[in-house]
Amino acid sequence: MAIYSFKNFALKLFVAIGISTVPLVATNAMALDVGTVAPDISLPGVKDPVKLADFKGKLVYVDFWASWCGPCKQSFPFMNAMQTKYKAQGFEIIAVNVDAKTTDATAFLTKVPATFTVAFDPKGDTPKRYKLKAMPSSYLIGRDGKVVAVHQGFKAEDTADLEKRIAQALVIK
Repeated sequence: MAIYSFKNFALKLFVAIGISTVPLVATNAMALDVGTVAPDISLPGVKDPVKLADFKGKLVYVDFWASWCGPCKQSFPFMNAMQTKYKAQGFEIIAVNVDAKTTDATAFLTKVPATFTVAFDPKGDTPKRYKLKAMPSSYLIGRDGKVVAVHQGFKAEDTADLEKRIAQALVIK
């Protein structure tokens, strides 16, 4: 019964903030078009406020996640590895949590630590501006502030392609 209630809550949350529970794969269904300026982010973080503008001139991987999202949990080791590997080259990760309760996110982070920047958006305003369609979703934002790539969902098979995109974007200055 508790699992059904939790899933029901998650579905209601997605509907409330306008997120589909089924990943869309068609290019025209992607949240933001490649080449568009990424919407600003200004949210509370684990330690300090998180503002996308503070990362100007860096390649930023913005990831939307939730504590109840299985693929999100799987993506954290990948993001930790990418942050460590590419930070010195100007790469940063901002992981935006969309849980309605920040305490759910902090409990998740005690079990699955993050070596990157974490922000909290319990009202779901940022996912709306990014036109989020699936969880997790990530947006690679170039040094110029424009979207370089959009990726929906997360599977282990995705990591090689995601890292390739990151490495290619770091070379382009």
